[in-house]
Amino acid sequence: MTEPHGNRPAVAGQRWRDEQVEQVIGRLLQIGVLTAAAVVVVGGAMLLAQYGRGPADFRVFAGESASLTSVAAIITAALAGDSRAVVQLGLVLLIATPVARVALTLGAFLFQRDRLYVAITALVLALLLYGLIWGHA
Repeated sequence: MTEPHGNRPAVAGQRWRDEQVEQVIGRLLQIGVLTAAAVVVVGGAMLLAQYGRGPADFRVFAGESASLTSVAAIITAALAGDSRAVVQLGLVLLIATPVARVALTLGAFLFQRDRLYVAITALVLALLLYGLIWGHA
């Protein structure tokens, strides 16, 4: 028996592991997106409760304060109940979801001892982390 995309023999245990990894990765993406969406909705409701009655002034753009530009500061402020930080935390979780997928995939390739895909996935993860941490990629 051969795989549909190659001439290598299909090993029942290997195929099961590939399918299991795909299921875990799919579940990770679902949970990550749903968690991020829930956090943003909660933060949005907190924002509306806190600032919803005031008039909106769109003539002057006010960017985020410096306290909401690092992940540690966002987490600290969100735990303190800052509604803007809760929304920011939801967005950080949304950004972190595909990064977690790449990290999980790297672990799966390491487990399967697939050197080529370990190298490629490690490079992709390194580029993602470099871009997230230092802002360039």
